[in-house]
Amino acid sequence: MKKIITIALKGIGLAMGVAVIVTSTLKTLDVSNGVSMLGIGLAALALANFQELQSE
Repeated sequence: MKKIITIALKGIGLAMGVAVIVTSTLKTLDVSNGVSMLGIGLAALALANFQELQSE
């Protein structure tokens, strides 16, 4: 179960990064929303890393 959660959190982090790149390329993203999206992605990656450290 923890492995699925870790994979999902990494996927969220990747998806947020890709979404920011795509929406900024299309010029439909303002800076505050982009920073918020990147913050959510970074938090998801941090949680995934924390999950991996707990399983060791």
